[in-house]
Amino acid sequence: MIEKFFTEVANRVAHLAGMPLTFAICVLIVLVWAGIGPFFGFSDTWQLVINTGTTIVTFLMVFLIQNTQNRDSAAIQTKLDELIRVSRAHNTFIGIEHLTESEVEEIRDKCERAAKRHDREVAEAAVKKAAAHKHGSKKHAA
Repeated sequence: MIEKFFTEVANRVAHLAGMPLTFAICVLIVLVWAGIGPFFGFSDTWQLVINTGTTIVTFLMVFLIQNTQNRDSAAIQTKLDELIRVSRAHNTFIGIEHLTESEVEEIRDKCERAAKRHDREVAEAAVKKAAAHKHGSKKHAA
């Protein structure tokens, strides 16, 4: 129950935090704070108000944003895993997000090398096909 409540709050706050109106309100708050600085003589208390406010908001937003990103990443990973599972792709890639960074990098390098080999093979096959077609056209013309 608390997890569902937190998820709903995190989603709502993340959505609101990313809106242009929210940014405009924050800019307005900073401008008002700066504007009343002379009235308070740019005192330590005046500075402490903005420092404390921004620190609290930043502290809380880190957890909300991290939660939202974790759920988004897990959802995207699950969708990709399902696409791999139902396609002709290699099922061995399912779950690689749990490997270490160096292990994932090693797999990525292997995939890049395989893609380059495949591109080279496709290009060579296209050249052979074009040559065969050209040779076949000359035979036909003769």
